[in-house]
Amino acid sequence: MFPLRLLIAGAAVLLLAAGGGAWWFLEGGPEDPLPTPPEPPRLTDAPEYERCLDMLEDDPEGARSLADSWGMEGGGEAAAHCAALAALTLGEAERAAEALERIAARSQAGMAARAAVFGQAGEAWIAAGKPQRAHAALTLALALVPADSSLLTERGMALLALNRPAEALEDLERAVAADASLVEAWVLRASALRRLDRIGEAVESVAEALRLDPDNVEGLLERGIIRQIRGEAAEARADWERVIELSPDSAAADLAAQNMALIEAGPARR
Repeated sequence: MFPLRLLIAGAAVLLLAAGGGAWWFLEGGPEDPLPTPPEPPRLTDAPEYERCLDMLEDDPEGARSLADSWGMEGGGEAAAHCAALAALTLGEAERAAEALERIAARSQAGMAARAAVFGQAGEAWIAAGKPQRAHAALTLALALVPADSSLLTERGMALLALNRPAEALEDLERAVAADASLVEAWVLRASALRRLDRIGEAVESVAEALRLDPDNVEGLLERGIIRQIRGEAAEARADWERVIELSPDSAAADLAAQNMALIEAGPARR
């Protein structure tokens, strides 16, 4: 699954009076390249497929060319899958999402591989700014593998983007119950709890995320939001400054800077 920091910008700045927005939709979009998962699901064991997948990170254009030529020679769904992942890596999120959905729906591969491709479609729809489509694709994935913690996390993310935090929390609770090492799920769980005004539990959830990964920038960004809501302005600023220090060119850093600017502007300018 794609990591949390890849996903696109949304209603992200602090919005103090409203308790915060869906900040984790941070970056990407059609113009920005999106890294591919380290181990995309295998639909076949053909050597051309492995070669194409291996090219995705360093040479996505080359991977797309290889997939296109292999497809014309009978590469079938495996060639189409590599081409779709190349498109996603190159920032063509909506095109990739549509292709990945078609592949997963028609594939004769096993349930786990099909679920993973549906999951990739869901991530691509999130990157395209269409969380409703993402939710639908991820629901199809979970119909095949209901207990997959990564898919539950991704669907929780889509539900948060749809402003359905209670449903998101259900998925994220299942995700951390299945795999308590998922930092992303703990961070998103904290966000869901915060949006449900369950601030004490949100504090505990983000604390667990940062216990697992103390320098997780999404976790630090979320903890800063929670701290600001609790009236801990200095501590919130410290978290956001740490985000900028750790990842200065990231969208998380941009949001941290925006949040600090909002605090400095005062209530009249929020």
